Amino acid sequence: MSAAADRPHARAPLEWPGGARCAASFSFDVDGESAALAAAPGTARSLSVMTHQAYGPRVGVGRLLDILDRVGVRSTFFVPGFTAELHPGAVRDIAAAGHEIAHHGYHHVRPAGLDPEQQAEQLDRGSDALERLTGDRPLGYRAPMWDLSWEMPALLAERGFLYDSSLMDDDFPYVLSPGEQGAAEGARTLVEIPIQWALDDWEQYCFLPDVTELGPIQTPAHAVELWRSELDGMREHGGCWVLTNHPFLSGRPGRAAVLERFMADVATMSDVWIAPLGEIARRTVEQAPAPRGLPRIEP
Repeated sequence: MSAAADRPHARAPLEWPGGARCAASFSFDVDGESAALAAAPGTARSLSVMTHQAYGPRVGVGRLLDILDRVGVRSTFFVPGFTAELHPGAVRDIAAAGHEIAHHGYHHVRPAGLDPEQQAEQLDRGSDALERLTGDRPLGYRAPMWDLSWEMPALLAERGFLYDSSLMDDDFPYVLSPGEQGAAEGARTLVEIPIQWALDDWEQYCFLPDVTELGPIQTPAHAVELWRSELDGMREHGGCWVLTNHPFLSGRPGRAAVLERFMADVATMSDVWIAPLGEIARRTVEQAPAPRGLPRIEP
């Protein structure tokens, strides 16, 4: 163990099952057509763009479910309500395979670009769509494009959500109070499970004219090298490593094969606890860390 790990301020704020040094989760955002439509509504006229996005729920989801089954990993799939209604079979397959289904908006529009009433409408409509297919209202939420608004934590807490996974200010999950000064006794709170742009396949693979053109499409070897470096850092310092993949990207055959090998490797690491995000959130709540308020920033 490093010298830094012995310093009081470096002590891990949470403990993981089996004495694991860090938690890890392989999560998937099943955007489907909704991501392109939200970014550029005119893409609805492009059959090529729509089929590019439909590849995720039509092909990628099944391939990734097979991989998760072979490796023995349970995952969290974030699904927009629009995608769920357009591809109900994919949602039912995810649920039947025993994975968590969580909320990813309805139309995949950024909450930070909507007023509170519009945010609530997208939230409730998305929950209704998922409940109709699975029988359960979702307990987890991830903002489309990871663009969470200041109002959304309170909207989620009021509706009984357990956790959000959209923010980027820590290595560990924490309890978030929608209020600025932290939670009073009995007040509603929300677990935040941080994410990071480096742990997303979108930045590695996504090229879609008029929607996103981030640069050259990377090889799977390049992507996994980056993701592994972040995991190695979490194994050294403790924390929660959350990978986000999209079935229309990482569900491609070559990328999926490399992801499976990487996932199988992580599954052998005795110091890593792999779990769906809902289980990580419950583990966080059990340890009752003090809630954090929202440090509202004024321009």
